[in-house]
Amino acid sequence: MKLVVSDKKTGKSYPIEVADDKKSLFIGRKVGDKVPGDEFGLFGYTLELTGGSDISGIPMRPDISGSRKAKILLSGGAGFNPTRKGERRKKMVRGSHYTADNAQVNAFISAYGQSAPDQLIKLPEKAEKK
Repeated sequence: MKLVVSDKKTGKSYPIEVADDKKSLFIGRKVGDKVPGDEFGLFGYTLELTGGSDISGIPMRPDISGSRKAKILLSGGAGFNPTRKGERRKKMVRGSHYTADNAQVNAFISAYGQSAPDQLIKLPEKAEKK
């Protein structure tokens, strides 16, 4: 599972690989809940969950209750980007509760700690092009 933490102050996002034993911190929570960042190396930080996607890439929506999948009519927002004015489509989305099927969890920093997130999170190094 991957946790993507967004910093609204700098506009940067930080991907964090979540260990198998830490996945249980998300299971049963829903979009909008707050999670302490201490478990993920962000000491003193508080993270607010904003969404995510499951192992098939189906996005989560906060307006769908439970963890079920549903095919709903969308006019915009998570899961559908209309190309024409007034366009609507039926799309498959997932509910707002996190389960073991989630592959990605999105969150933003709602309360900051002492040090900058750049110092706490070790980003993967990019491979050099040949």
